[in-house]
Amino acid sequence: MAGKASTPRVAALVGPYMGGKTTLLESILNAAGATHRQGTIKDKNTVGDASPEARDRDMSVEVNVASCAWLDEPWTFLDCPGSNEFAQETIGPALVADVAVVVVDPEPERAVMVAPVLKLLDDHDIPHMVFINKVDHHNVDVRAALEALQAHSARPLVLREVPIQEGEDVIGYIDLVSERAYKYQPGQASDLIKIPDSAKEIEEVARQELLESLADFNDDLMEKVLEDVVPPREEIYADLARDLEDDKIVPVFFGSADKNEGVRRLLKALRHEVPGHEQAAMRLGLDLESAAGKPLATVFKTVHAAHAGMLSYVRVWSGTIKDGMALKTACEPASGGKVTGLFTLFGGETRKSDAVEAGGVAALGRLDAVPTGALIGDAPAKEAAHPWPQPLPPLFALALRPAKQGDDVKLSGALQDLALEDPSLSVAHDEDTGELLLWGQGDIHLQVALARLARVYHVEVETTQPQVPYKETIRGTAQVQGRHKRQTGGHGQFGDVHVRIRPLPRGEGFAFKDSITGGVVPRQYIPAVEQGVRDYLQRGPLGFPVVDVAVELFDGSYHVVDSSEAAFKTAGQIAMREGLPQCDPLLLEPMLTVEVNVPNEYTSKAQRALSSRRGQILGFDRRDGWENWDTVTACVPQAEMHDLIVELRSVTMGVGTFHWRFERLQEVQGRTADEVVERRKAALATA
Repeated sequence: MAGKASTPRVAALVGPYMGGKTTLLESILNAAGATHRQGTIKDKNTVGDASPEARDRDMSVEVNVASCAWLDEPWTFLDCPGSNEFAQETIGPALVADVAVVVVDPEPERAVMVAPVLKLLDDHDIPHMVFINKVDHHNVDVRAALEALQAHSARPLVLREVPIQEGEDVIGYIDLVSERAYKYQPGQASDLIKIPDSAKEIEEVARQELLESLADFNDDLMEKVLEDVVPPREEIYADLARDLEDDKIVPVFFGSADKNEGVRRLLKALRHEVPGHEQAAMRLGLDLESAAGKPLATVFKTVHAAHAGMLSYVRVWSGTIKDGMALKTACEPASGGKVTGLFTLFGGETRKSDAVEAGGVAALGRLDAVPTGALIGDAPAKEAAHPWPQPLPPLFALALRPAKQGDDVKLSGALQDLALEDPSLSVAHDEDTGELLLWGQGDIHLQVALARLARVYHVEVETTQPQVPYKETIRGTAQVQGRHKRQTGGHGQFGDVHVRIRPLPRGEGFAFKDSITGGVVPRQYIPAVEQGVRDYLQRGPLGFPVVDVAVELFDGSYHVVDSSEAAFKTAGQIAMREGLPQCDPLLLEPMLTVEVNVPNEYTSKAQRALSSRRGQILGFDRRDGWENWDTVTACVPQAEMHDLIVELRSVTMGVGTFHWRFERLQEVQGRTADEVVERRKAALATA
């Protein structure tokens, strides 16, 4: 049976952490003859995970790209990280791929870990297969794994093969279409054997289930199934390929990437059943006919390489992109540039090339102004630009400051480049605390980013937990005088004001009222009084900015010679310093509305996690669009939010997440307030 396409095709290897994606990539490359030996994570000699950050942690932290040929057909594999902290690295590669191979662990209790990636694929109609890895482990039950996975898939999972077992070990498989049996030969093609008698009944039942699943989308096949007519193999293969292309079914394979078992069977299925790049382009809303063979590509990843500068990873949809070619974007504002360096990718290697044709993947140099997700080409029409998903929302932050004095500008530029490479990183300056914050998806995510900051950009930073932007307000009123008088050798300084201070309703901010009559405080000095009041409110009696306060200037006096704006500004500050402590100061803490999303088996654990953080549970409901997931809503103090994502992932097998928004400022009293104020005083004393 001939392959479906001769143009380059792309498969994204996706799935949860520890599923074995990088090992599968290694096995594929070795089976295809692209490497002479199969590397291992343990020996740190794999093609993927070549960066120091990945090897230091024995985990994928960025997409790895490697191209090879299988039976003379060109393929590119995009090995995506499994940890949800690096989930952004899966989105772009999955969108531009022709197929995604979901690599999973065979243990049913770990099936929940695949839910987020299956939802991504289902939502974007991305054709995908499942490869159940590590079946060389003892007592693996492929059927139990399949049933557990089906609970998290909107598409029917269809077994393409059944295992041949010898005791507790899987030693081979029976192909359900060809009805041939094969015995694994580690590192080699499997041997064709006779179907064991013990497996015949299992094979017959599984084959019937396969045909019934396909018949759900084919009326002619349904008639044959109902009439017990055996359809030709060619018809079954055609149905499988068509239903995969239309993302109606999810074929399921199994094997051991570590031992190179079942990998060639997977490659055979990819070769025969995966559509060409035209289908992926159509899925993204691109009209290749209107492109008329002109260059057209999508940037799915941006990388700052140590020696090559900024590289844009692209999937080419139409035409041929050549080194030195001028390209434009279809996004706003328009940008582009001349390709300065064109490379194919093989893990950590960049290999110089002259051109990349339609269907292929390459890295283009020096398109610095082109963002991830942009459509680029000879002259792409704006109406052809496909929508690109928004970056993942921030969940965890660290406050940064440069370890070396004078590195502020260098740090700022490097952080901008990091956020360009990984859109799920964001940089913000907190106006309340004055801190520079780096936001990401979790602690490991930020630690990897900071390690890259030091290695690639040569910027070392010191980190702390971000300060909570507490505020303070008042409950009482006061009427005070602020008098500033200083006599020097020349002109002296004199300002005298009388003010009334009272609280405002929550959220009103600050109000200043001028009730001066008779010119006791000249008009030109009143703005200075207000500025003095505002300056003091930046740090009230408890050490925090003061909000929801009204100040009325109603009396005062001045000196014809010694009064000045500076003197009245100081008088305003003195009045507030005297009066605010008399108004019963009160600490306010920011409260957030938090929506926690978890599989419903972990709902009670999520509620306990929120309650233990002084959270008020507001309720929970089914998560919109997600089967067997709940959304728990709570009001939680911002002071308790710093490592919430760490705890959530620890109690939900890594899949729990949340969204948050500022809700209000809330009074906080008692021991909690006392501890906050004491910490603030200590911090100000050492500042």
